Amino acid sequence: MRALASFGLLTLALGLAVPGQAQDRPVTDQRPDAEDVVTTPLTDLNLKKGEIPGLLERAVERPYDLEGLGSCSALIGEVERFDIMLGDDFDLPAEELGGLGAGAVGKMAVSSLIPFRGLIREVSGARKQQERLETAIRAGLARRGFLKGIGAQRGCAYPARPAREADIARIVAQRQSEEAERDE
Repeated sequence: MRALASFGLLTLALGLAVPGQAQDRPVTDQRPDAEDVVTTPLTDLNLKKGEIPGLLERAVERPYDLEGLGSCSALIGEVERFDIMLGDDFDLPAEELGGLGAGAVGKMAVSSLIPFRGLIREVSGARKQQERLETAIRAGLARRGFLKGIGAQRGCAYPARPAREADIARIVAQRQSEEAERDE
């Protein structure tokens, strides 16, 4: 019991010491990193709530609203905001993800040390918060698809319409070039 209490205090201290991250990866990226591993107990206790971004909250409230989106440039800007928040849409090739990463293994190990984790998540409200985030993500995906449909109907350029083969080829080439530069 003493070891569990010590582990809990250590986790709390480490979780509070980890600096808050900016939105540097899409909310749909579920691959755990070091921060996720360390803060798993805080998340389970609902002490570290994943805030739902305003863009996704608005998508839940008004998924089919076109106010302020009368031009193709406005649609492009809105779709780009969703792309940053949600990651690539289904019209682009999916990123190749490896198997079980170190972050996932670490998170599973930490989670396994928490007795009655499911009950704790239920009582603390963490499960309900996770459901709210998942609902907001689904609303964001639906809104982005809706906006791309409107953009296609209006004859807008990508990304305010689904990607065509030429768009996909250009994006893939650009990403490969950026990756090659990072590797140098």
